[in-house]
Amino acid sequence: MNISAIQKDILDLLLAMGRESHPREFAALLSAESGVISDINLIPGSIGGRASAQVPFDMVPISMNIIGSAHSHPNGIIRPSDADIRFFSVSGSRHIIVADPYGPDDWGCFSPDGTPFMLKVVP
Repeated sequence: MNISAIQKDILDLLLAMGRESHPREFAALLSAESGVISDINLIPGSIGGRASAQVPFDMVPISMNIIGSAHSHPNGIIRPSDADIRFFSVSGSRHIIVADPYGPDDWGCFSPDGTPFMLKVVP
Protein backbone atom coordinates (compact mmCIF):
# COMPACT_ATOMS: atom_id res chain seq x y z
CA MET A 1 0.00 0.00 0.00
CA ASN A 2 1.30 3.44 -0.93
CA ILE A 3 1.04 5.59 2.24
CA SER A 4 0.77 9.29 1.41
CA ALA A 5 -1.13 10.95 4.28
CA ILE A 6 -2.13 10.89 7.94
CA GLN A 7 -5.46 11.91 9.43
CA LYS A 8 -5.11 15.12 11.46
CA ASP A 9 -6.84 13.63 14.50
CA ILE A 10 -4.36 10.71 14.50
CA LEU A 11 -1.39 13.11 14.31
CA ASP A 12 -2.90 15.23 17.10
CA LEU A 13 -3.32 12.10 19.23
CA LEU A 14 0.32 11.06 18.64
CA LEU A 15 1.50 14.52 19.74
CA ALA A 16 -0.73 14.29 22.83
CA MET A 17 0.68 10.83 23.61
CA GLY A 18 4.18 12.31 23.44
CA ARG A 19 3.24 15.10 25.86
CA GLU A 20 1.53 12.67 28.26
CA SER A 21 4.39 10.18 28.32
CA HIS A 22 7.14 12.85 28.57
CA PRO A 23 9.94 12.48 29.70
CA ARG A 24 9.56 8.81 28.76
CA GLU A 25 9.30 7.60 25.16
CA PHE A 26 6.22 5.83 23.89
CA ALA A 27 5.96 3.50 20.90
CA ALA A 28 2.99 2.35 18.86
CA LEU A 29 2.29 0.72 15.51
CA LEU A 30 0.26 2.37 12.76
CA SER A 31 -2.41 1.11 10.38
CA ALA A 32 -3.78 2.73 7.23
CA GLU A 33 -6.82 2.67 5.03
CA SER A 34 -6.68 3.69 1.35
CA GLY A 35 -3.16 5.07 1.76
CA VAL A 36 -3.99 7.24 4.79
CA ILE A 37 -2.70 6.50 8.30
CA SER A 38 -5.92 6.13 10.23
CA ASP A 39 -5.23 4.10 13.38
CA ILE A 40 -2.80 3.81 16.28
CA ASN A 41 -2.21 0.34 17.71
CA LEU A 42 -0.92 0.10 21.27
CA ILE A 43 0.53 -3.38 21.68
CA PRO A 44 0.25 -5.12 25.07
CA GLY A 45 3.64 -5.43 26.72
CA SER A 46 5.10 -2.32 25.05
CA ILE A 47 7.62 -0.57 27.28
CA GLY A 48 8.32 3.14 27.37
CA GLY A 49 11.51 4.40 28.95
CA ARG A 50 13.68 7.49 29.32
CA ALA A 51 16.11 6.34 26.62
CA SER A 52 13.96 4.14 24.38
CA ALA A 53 10.67 2.33 23.88
CA GLN A 54 10.08 -1.27 22.86
CA VAL A 55 7.24 -3.07 21.10
CA PRO A 56 6.97 -6.86 21.51
CA PHE A 57 6.26 -7.99 17.93
CA ASP A 58 5.23 -11.44 19.13
CA MET A 59 2.14 -9.76 20.65
CA VAL A 60 1.00 -8.17 17.35
CA PRO A 61 -2.11 -9.97 16.04
CA ILE A 62 -1.51 -11.56 12.64
CA SER A 63 -4.65 -9.91 11.25
CA MET A 64 -3.36 -6.38 11.97
CA ASN A 65 -2.40 -4.44 8.86
CA ILE A 66 0.67 -2.67 10.27
CA ILE A 67 2.21 -0.12 7.88
CA GLY A 68 4.68 1.52 10.24
CA SER A 69 5.41 2.89 13.66
CA ALA A 70 5.24 6.00 15.79
CA HIS A 71 7.28 6.98 18.79
CA SER A 72 8.39 10.02 20.73
CA HIS A 73 11.73 11.73 21.21
CA PRO A 74 11.62 13.57 24.54
CA ASN A 75 15.01 15.11 23.67
CA GLY A 76 13.32 17.22 20.96
CA ILE A 77 15.35 15.79 18.06
CA ILE A 78 13.14 14.95 15.07
CA ARG A 79 15.63 12.63 13.42
CA PRO A 80 15.84 8.85 13.67
CA SER A 81 18.69 7.32 15.63
CA ASP A 82 20.56 4.21 14.48
CA ALA A 83 18.38 2.17 16.85
CA ASP A 84 15.26 3.73 15.29
CA ILE A 85 16.40 2.73 11.80
CA ARG A 86 16.97 -0.86 12.96
CA PHE A 87 13.42 -0.83 14.39
CA PHE A 88 12.01 0.77 11.23
CA SER A 89 13.44 -2.03 9.09
CA VAL A 90 11.13 -4.59 10.75
CA SER A 91 8.02 -2.51 11.29
CA GLY A 92 6.68 -1.18 7.99
CA SER A 93 7.20 1.56 5.43
CA ARG A 94 6.29 4.80 7.25
CA HIS A 95 7.54 5.91 10.65
CA ILE A 96 6.55 8.97 12.63
CA ILE A 97 8.62 10.64 15.31
CA VAL A 98 6.96 13.24 17.55
CA ALA A 99 9.31 15.38 19.64
CA ASP A 100 9.29 17.73 22.61
CA PRO A 101 7.59 20.24 22.89
CA TYR A 102 4.99 18.24 20.86
CA GLY A 103 3.50 21.19 18.98
CA PRO A 104 1.86 21.00 15.54
CA ASP A 105 5.23 21.13 13.72
CA ASP A 106 7.20 18.89 16.11
CA TRP A 107 7.02 15.69 14.09
CA GLY A 108 8.48 14.00 11.06
CA CYS A 109 7.81 10.98 8.89
CA PHE A 110 10.58 8.69 7.68
CA SER A 111 11.13 5.75 5.34
CA PRO A 112 12.70 2.57 6.78
CA ASP A 113 16.21 3.78 5.92
CA GLY A 114 15.66 7.04 7.85
CA THR A 115 15.06 9.25 4.81
CA PRO A 116 12.52 12.01 5.51
CA PHE A 117 9.17 11.44 3.78
CA MET A 118 6.63 14.19 3.12
CA LEU A 119 3.36 12.98 4.57
CA LYS A 120 0.23 15.07 3.95
CA VAL A 121 -2.08 15.84 6.87
CA VAL A 122 -5.73 15.36 5.91
CA PRO A 123 -9.00 15.95 7.79
